[in-house]
Amino acid sequence: MTRPQFQPEQARVIARAFETAGVDYLFIGKGGAVLLGFPAMTQDVDVFAERSPENGRRIVNALRAVGFALGPEIEQAIVSGKDFVQIKTGPFDLDLVFAPDGIPSFAAAKARALRVEGFRIANLRDIIASKRASGREKDLLDLEYLERFREEYEKQHAPRLRSALGAARKREHDKGEARGGNGRRRE
Repeated sequence: MTRPQFQPEQARVIARAFETAGVDYLFIGKGGAVLLGFPAMTQDVDVFAERSPENGRRIVNALRAVGFALGPEIEQAIVSGKDFVQIKTGPFDLDLVFAPDGIPSFAAAKARALRVEGFRIANLRDIIASKRASGREKDLLDLEYLERFREEYEKQHAPRLRSALGAARKREHDKGEARGGNGRRRE
């Protein structure tokens, strides 16, 4: 039986369930790039999750709540934070990645992550680094297009730049707030 292609609605189901359960996660892989507008197709939802038994238990509960049948082996792999857990026993295919190639830590990736339309998504640079480090042919074939997409995405979503005068005014404002808003130190 052929499984359905990745659809953003699948990511929405995961995002809602994970948010409700308090899961610490990011969408990653080509699916993460698709959620940012990358024009491609993929087979499954890829999720980079923080590796901890507590987070693993929250993941198990969230997946069961949306219809994934998780046997004891899969549950143990999730709770223990096995590097890669492929799940094909739900309404769609899901890959849980606790240690993606090319990304040093979940905390580092989370600090650079994007939040778009309610989705927590790994930064495109991390998605690309992971694909490059995997060395898999199918990932390497995507790199040129992902790099072009990243360049365009970063141009369109560049942080707003302030002038030096604007930055100095903000610093002065922040100092005033620290003193109590009227320029006097709070006692």
